[in-house]
Amino acid sequence: MPEIESSGPLDAIDRTLLSELSRNGRISNTELAARAGIAESTCLKRVRALQARGVIVGFHAEISPVAMGLHLEALITIRLHAHARGDLRRFQSYLEDLPATQRVYFLAGDRDFMVHVAVADAPALRELVSDTLSLQPEVASTSTSLIFAQAAGKRGL
Repeated sequence: MPEIESSGPLDAIDRTLLSELSRNGRISNTELAARAGIAESTCLKRVRALQARGVIVGFHAEISPVAMGLHLEALITIRLHAHARGDLRRFQSYLEDLPATQRVYFLAGDRDFMVHVAVADAPALRELVSDTLSLQPEVASTSTSLIFAQAAGKRGL
């Protein structure tokens, strides 16, 4: 993730813009400006400034894994061998490049990484864990939890 430039704290208008954008990244500038109570030109400048500062790190389409034939999602926690912790960025890149990976989290505590994956079915998950992740020389152990359902949660600031 890009570093956030220190251009001062976020004010109430910035927080309103970010809250609205987190709910709907496709909101029009006209609607966003109206919800923030500012002029459209001001709104556009502020959003661009938030992007330049690294506060807004991107806009994307969130695709349903099921629509892509990926009917099983799981969270896999990974603990690395102590000697492998010297190159965490390389291992994180490896995890990010796996086709099943949705998100990668670097953790504090007794596990080093948590990987959110989406696969077609249980045999594909078994293959990913047993034949791919567990065979990496850095990996000391894995733990897999199936995701039955997920909710978006509140994204307001």
